[in-house]
Amino acid sequence: MEKSIDIICVGEVLIDFIGHQVNTSINRTKDYHRFLGGSPTNVAVNSARLGLKSVLVATCGEDGLGEYIIRKLKVNNVITSHLKQINAVPTSVIFVSKSTSTPDFIPYREADYHIDQSQIPQELLEKAKIFHTTCFALSKNPARTTILESAKKAKALGVQTSIDINFSERIWPDREEAKEVLKEYLSTDPFVKLSEDDCYRLFVEAKTEDFIFEYFHGLGATTICLTKGKDGVVLSDKKSGIYHQKAIPVNDVKDATGAGDAFWTGFLYAQLLNKNFEETITIAQKLAVLKLQNVGRLPEGVNISEFLDII
Repeated sequence: MEKSIDIICVGEVLIDFIGHQVNTSINRTKDYHRFLGGSPTNVAVNSARLGLKSVLVATCGEDGLGEYIIRKLKVNNVITSHLKQINAVPTSVIFVSKSTSTPDFIPYREADYHIDQSQIPQELLEKAKIFHTTCFALSKNPARTTILESAKKAKALGVQTSIDINFSERIWPDREEAKEVLKEYLSTDPFVKLSEDDCYRLFVEAKTEDFIFEYFHGLGATTICLTKGKDGVVLSDKKSGIYHQKAIPVNDVKDATGAGDAFWTGFLYAQLLNKNFEETITIAQKLAVLKLQNVGRLPEGVNISEFLDII
């Protein structure tokens, strides 16, 4: 079958209410602005902005916020035929402090984890090149079971899986359960993205790069990308070794929310173009920089592939 879908993003769709005051706690934030959010949602939107065919598999409420989500996705050319609205529970929302580093947040999770198998039919998987999800999405059933089963089917069909291990104990209090579920997902040999913050939260202590790479390679992942903020990026690939790249300096960081999603979109985009790992990391970093300089989403009116200098 022709691979007509570049990327299926499965997981949380929600509304981010991002604080208006910079670098202050939620306790002291007075005003919030509404943005389409959720890590896989950001990757789906960013991918569509880069001209990829992206499908979002997610669930929101049959309410005003759900309508807003669908409208925003359609405006951004994300394929919404596998997005479900349910009337039993409202759309999930997260309040986020605006921050130039890792933001503070309070989640109100309702509809987002009600993802069922009917939303990911076999023919969708057969058409796809990449199947992407997140730790957040795997944290609750029925989404967890749906995603694990679909990822295994995708792998069997020759689809490249991918995961952002955006672990947070506020989303997933049971770390041991999280590690077991990650072990199951990593058996599909996904591209793995994680940050130093994610690792610290998952292992409850700072771990060396050697430990991190050994641990996740041991679970079955060939390619692991560790983002280290201002200290750049380290990628470990079982076949071709370790790559270090310095961070691109950013003078004016406006909002760090979604920067990791922009980075990972750039990474997957470059891999779809068969770029080598150095080029892939550079493209990913450039997209993250563009996001850091803007509040909410990637800016309008920018030819992104031109900005990334992709031939």
